[in-house]
Amino acid sequence: MPSCKPGDVVSRRSYGGDVYFKITGLGVDGSGQEIALLKGFNVRLLADAPINDLETVGQRQVYEYSKRYMRITHDRIKKVVQSRSRDPGPLRKDKAHFGEFFEVPGRVLHLDGDEEYLDECLKTYRQLNIAAKGICYPEHEQPKVILQILKENPTDILVLTGHDGLLRGCKDFSSLDSYRSSRYFVESVAKARTFEPNRDSLVIFAGACQSHYESILQAGANFASSPKRVFIHAFDPVFIVERVALTPIYETVSLKDIIDNTVTGTDGVGGIETRGQLRLGYPRSPY
Repeated sequence: MPSCKPGDVVSRRSYGGDVYFKITGLGVDGSGQEIALLKGFNVRLLADAPINDLETVGQRQVYEYSKRYMRITHDRIKKVVQSRSRDPGPLRKDKAHFGEFFEVPGRVLHLDGDEEYLDECLKTYRQLNIAAKGICYPEHEQPKVILQILKENPTDILVLTGHDGLLRGCKDFSSLDSYRSSRYFVESVAKARTFEPNRDSLVIFAGACQSHYESILQAGANFASSPKRVFIHAFDPVFIVERVALTPIYETVSLKDIIDNTVTGTDGVGGIETRGQLRLGYPRSPY
């Protein structure tokens, strides 16, 4: 690659060009080799790579790549909406009393390390009619601010995400030192649990691409990534949250259904039994 600069879209030759990245910075590694710092173009992954391993991606390639990504996202949203129509929930099934009650879905607070991804997630929440508030903080800052954010923003469901990834050359998947951001997600979840220990009163999704799944769950998350240390789709947290927000509080969310709702499935996300966050209200006001 003759030259590169922050903002360029590139792929890695050594990985067969399977994922596109934006260059976020340039540097030198411990051996004096020039490297580029990379952010996934549509996956929640941070990486670095030698500059001579990078290949510039043309505008046409970026367009086709983005079109495939948008098609996957559209198909998944369509599937979510169709699943709602197949199972409208207990309130809508009871036609005789439907007008007497009203629904209060779970509220979502989404803390993200990437503003672009956060904006896209908020758009998707709106498409799915989920009330969500988004706040952007870098992953390493999230443990420092999470308690204050929770105090100022009451919520039923907390999403802690951003970017992650295995560090180049690291083979010990069990060590948090092998990951770029997993330690911050673990610390943030643990602090959130000091605020609300009950996993059904505050439902937490945490993690990003290749995150240390087991440690995040052990810290107190209900759902996390990534069981098989794979890349996850940028909206997988949204699809998990949608099902939790709209499942009645007296029901346990089906783990199989909620994981099937995602793009990457059981390789990318998983979790524990969790109650839904949808509540019914009575009576419905005429105003």
